[in-house]
Amino acid sequence: MLRKKLPFLHSLLSPVSRHVGHLTGHQYDVIVVGGGHAGTEAAAAAARVGAETLLITQKIHTIGALSCNPSLGGVGKGQLVKEVDALDGLCGRAGDWAGIHFSILNRRKGPAVWGPRAQLDRQRYRDFIQSELLSTPRLTMVEGSVEELLVTEPNPEEPGHHRVTGIRLANGSHAISARSVVLTTGTFLSGSLFVGQTTSPGGRIGDAPSSAGLSHTLRERLGLRTGRLRTGTPPRIVKDSVDLSLAKLHLPDSHPTPFSFLNTHTHCKPEEQLPCYLTFTTPGVERVVRESLQLNCHIQQDTKGPRYCPSIESRVLRFPGRSHQVWLEPEGVTSDLLYPQGLSMTMPPDIQLRLIREIPPMRRAEIHTPGYGVQYDFVCPTQLSPALQVKSTQGLFLAGQINGTTGYEEAAAQGLWAGANAARSALSMPTVTLSRTESYIGVLIDDLVSRGVTEPYRMFTSRAEFRTSLRPDNADLRLTPKGFEEVGCVSSVRYQESLRVRNSLQDALTALQALFLSTSSWKKKLPSVPISETKSTLLTGLDLLQYNDVTFEMLASAFPESLSSFMEFAQRLKIEAVYKPHCDLNKKEIERIQREENMSLPQDIDYFSLPVSLSDEVREILDRVRPSTLGAATRLEGITPAAVVNLLNYVRVTEKKKETHRNQRQQEAQRDEELCANSASLPQ
Repeated sequence: MLRKKLPFLHSLLSPVSRHVGHLTGHQYDVIVVGGGHAGTEAAAAAARVGAETLLITQKIHTIGALSCNPSLGGVGKGQLVKEVDALDGLCGRAGDWAGIHFSILNRRKGPAVWGPRAQLDRQRYRDFIQSELLSTPRLTMVEGSVEELLVTEPNPEEPGHHRVTGIRLANGSHAISARSVVLTTGTFLSGSLFVGQTTSPGGRIGDAPSSAGLSHTLRERLGLRTGRLRTGTPPRIVKDSVDLSLAKLHLPDSHPTPFSFLNTHTHCKPEEQLPCYLTFTTPGVERVVRESLQLNCHIQQDTKGPRYCPSIESRVLRFPGRSHQVWLEPEGVTSDLLYPQGLSMTMPPDIQLRLIREIPPMRRAEIHTPGYGVQYDFVCPTQLSPALQVKSTQGLFLAGQINGTTGYEEAAAQGLWAGANAARSALSMPTVTLSRTESYIGVLIDDLVSRGVTEPYRMFTSRAEFRTSLRPDNADLRLTPKGFEEVGCVSSVRYQESLRVRNSLQDALTALQALFLSTSSWKKKLPSVPISETKSTLLTGLDLLQYNDVTFEMLASAFPESLSSFMEFAQRLKIEAVYKPHCDLNKKEIERIQREENMSLPQDIDYFSLPVSLSDEVREILDRVRPSTLGAATRLEGITPAAVVNLLNYVRVTEKKKETHRNQRQQEAQRDEELCANSASLPQ
């Protein structure tokens, strides 16, 4: 279902951005600030839910730009892309359109932790995202820089100390009203760029800095706790100046696997994919780093950077004497640049050139654009609800790097969920949450709002307790029905397709379980499979499919009349069979966590006066973080098992009192109705 809908894109974009004045008298449901991965997903999701949405970005033409690496997915990150797609998000389909090198990482391990990944053509990806947004109903885009949020007194019937009612643009008095605002400012919130000893305001090279007024509003007007993080990007290398014969060739998968559940193939044909190349740093690289430390102010500062994607300076200082991987990745089909993954650096440009020339394939390399570092403000995410709404401020939602995360995929996932909830809030519908038992997005959000961050947060499969259930292959079964029935962000077309897949898989599993044979009979049917005949037990087709050497194709060949119609789902059925025992074992633990997550903790609770046996330390933690549920409280660092039990007892007693009170009110109302009925029946 790849759609070719990109012609005339640039001619369409130019008029979109120019008319700000007429917006000031318009009441939007949702305003999204920022056009990166979080902002584009937020705006599209809000519009899909049914909200009149305005996307404000500094440059329309950079919407959907890949600011750093030209890739999508990976271990943990690929799961997020699949889940965003299952909720009808953009990035999966964009990746299928723009991908030029597809691979499944972690294939040596089980399918639950496989990492779908693709190298992307930067221009194709940006064009696809912009084209999708331009064709999205109820979505308007405008160029501008937001100076401040419009803040008023809160609605007394809802929790919160403030209410955001819109934004004011910089360089003028343009105020635009909205019922909900989503901030997806990325690295632009009080961002500073670093190259060597030079510092300048900005969040991305070539773009104007964001207004300082927005940071001031968040800190001073709304009283939010903020911090400072940093990241960086490597220099871009002129491809023709690199001797790729000295690097190790890394070919893509021969059969590309699409990200999107709606696509059966990718835009790039298998034979048209481009290779990547692997090389390594040398002792000369370490020497250049150490000799230039005094010229690099970014690396000397205490601001936390990404541990899992560190600069080459950080890697050298942390692991001296080691050789480090450098991937040379294409930036596009027609691009003349290479992206040196693993060489993020912030030293002066002339020193950067010295460093890359210490690596054999780049002895004569030329730099097109130097690497640089960015420092930016983020909001401590423990101040957010699981709907990604600021707890103390009605109508304000945050998504992406402003919440302390790093990566396109993490930003896209947050953007979609914040945008959907912002729309629901604006349309007077209750916000919705995702459990960490049902999705990686739920794990991501729960980690952020429950635990906070001390460094840029990156998703890994190891963060998910139930990763055997939260697999890339079943994201549509887990999330698409919820997205359509409960959230409202999924189209009817996708929903109907997910129902078809679900029903077909269930029919196939039923057919497999109906195949009851003895081990000797199975041995005759599948003579090449090592089936032990020592046990005289009956095995089903599903039991057999759990064998490493058995494929669904083999079973379908042996029983064509009952299984051949399900060949479309051969791989999915194999994965379902392999993980069925694990998922069955997890059910009780998942049910326990879901029960705890259904036990709400009032946001206005006074933990310091709570008549429960809690230590002062525990009370301080609960008061600072204010977890939304008992389940979230159990995952807070410093919360003891005894404190959890006492909280559980308090919640149960409180809920019982509420239920008793509700019953009393219902009985009183019923008595009043009976009295009125009796009075009406008396003769006048």
